[in-house]
Amino acid sequence: MAKVIDTAAIQPGKANSWAKIFAAIRAAPFIPLSIIVVFVLAAILADLVTFHDAYQVSLRDRLIPPFWQDGGSLSHPLGTDPLGRDVLTRIIYGARVSIIIAGAALAVGGGFGTLVGLTAGYYGGKIDTILMRFADITLAFPLILFAILLVMVLGPSMMNVIIAITLVLWARYARVIRGEVLGLMQRDFIARARVSGASDWRIMMRHLLPNVMPTLIVLLTLQVGWVIIVEASLSFLGAGIPPPTPAWGGMLAEGREYVSTAWWVTTAPGVAIMLVVLAFNLCGDWLREKLDPKQRSI
Repeated sequence: MAKVIDTAAIQPGKANSWAKIFAAIRAAPFIPLSIIVVFVLAAILADLVTFHDAYQVSLRDRLIPPFWQDGGSLSHPLGTDPLGRDVLTRIIYGARVSIIIAGAALAVGGGFGTLVGLTAGYYGGKIDTILMRFADITLAFPLILFAILLVMVLGPSMMNVIIAITLVLWARYARVIRGEVLGLMQRDFIARARVSGASDWRIMMRHLLPNVMPTLIVLLTLQVGWVIIVEASLSFLGAGIPPPTPAWGGMLAEGREYVSTAWWVTTAPGVAIMLVVLAFNLCGDWLREKLDPKQRSI
């Protein structure tokens, strides 16, 4: 009986993949990374860093301006909304909503899409054709329209937003990972793994997945901003997170009638969306430059 040989040692790219990722993270741009850290910590520690109830209505305190304007107060640093709720508190709790949706959608959609991409690229042939046709159909369907239809049938909720984003997101990962796998399948270490008796699952998990991990990390980083924008867009249109749950898109929708009289109601969540999405995109570009040799050579 042939002895199965661990071919991890003969993979030229596996040993360096994680080292490249950690080296790139250590050298990441300070300001975007700081914004991401503040965003994540605010989402996790929202109950500890806020002093107001994000849901408590107080009409007596409605439309208080930010503290630096006449009539403002340090107890409401970014002012209050038309129902007297603290804007800063709702932004912080809105960060929690955004990170939950982004984390769930990326974990499920990204994980499933990666598995589909590995399978399609490894087996090729009819399996590749069938899986990629499903991906093409998914990518051709408008996300906003799909989410609105889903909400009309099931009603607006956080779970429905996650489902809508996940059902579109997986195809993006499948396409990109499949392309990476097709290139890796021509490498010598895959042929050696097959000759040594390694199973298909072992080759995909132990040899292909670690080598596509840099691309996967970059894609995950870039897609966080996309998911946040999609969630905010759906909430703004009324097809996302239902009120009174704090959501950045919902806050924009609630304050659009007060743009001329209470600019802070829409400006504050808008700036939060801009900063977080820009930070993730800059970090994603940084990682792509560090992890992709083609980008470094340009």
